[in-house]
Amino acid sequence: MVCMIGGVVQLDDTYLARLRRRDPETLRSVVDEQGRRLYRAARGMGYSTQEAEDLVQDVFVTFIGSLERFEGRAQVGTWLFGILHHKSQERRRTVSREELNDPIDDVFESQFDARGHWVRPPIAPDRQATAHETARAIQACLEGLSPVQRDVFQLRQVEELSAAEVCKISGQTVTHIGVLFHRARMKLRECLERKGWGRSR
Repeated sequence: MVCMIGGVVQLDDTYLARLRRRDPETLRSVVDEQGRRLYRAARGMGYSTQEAEDLVQDVFVTFIGSLERFEGRAQVGTWLFGILHHKSQERRRTVSREELNDPIDDVFESQFDARGHWVRPPIAPDRQATAHETARAIQACLEGLSPVQRDVFQLRQVEELSAAEVCKISGQTVTHIGVLFHRARMKLRECLERKGWGRSR
């Protein structure tokens, strides 16, 4: 499948040359700038602290080993997130097969109209709830998403990557990315409502 992405990002030739010759200072700056984002993304995708650290380390090892193939037509961060996605898929395939087309059950589907809008919009979570309680509820609901939905939600919502960037990273069409992101958000809202976070008390 082909991603249609408007515009071409081209890195500075001098910077690209420093990367390709593996200049220590340049590589250190990449790790400093992108390491925390990659770790946060890995944790958001459901990996434990140790697993996330190992995954990020694998990403940088692969990045350094593949610099000859990096043409500079994408941002370094996008390239790294692409490696992260690939490594994550490799790890998951050793555990179970990923389901890309997760069906929405009839009860869930009935809460939205033909255009995907809420029939009854959810009520905002209780403002008196502590940040810790909110985080626990959201974490529990995230665990209910399929791996691919969770990845797309993390990249689009948390990392704020564009649909085109996520398309390039995951190999899915922009349309499918939109569907996955929409379903992930809807499922999270539904899960939070079931836990009482979207209902008046």
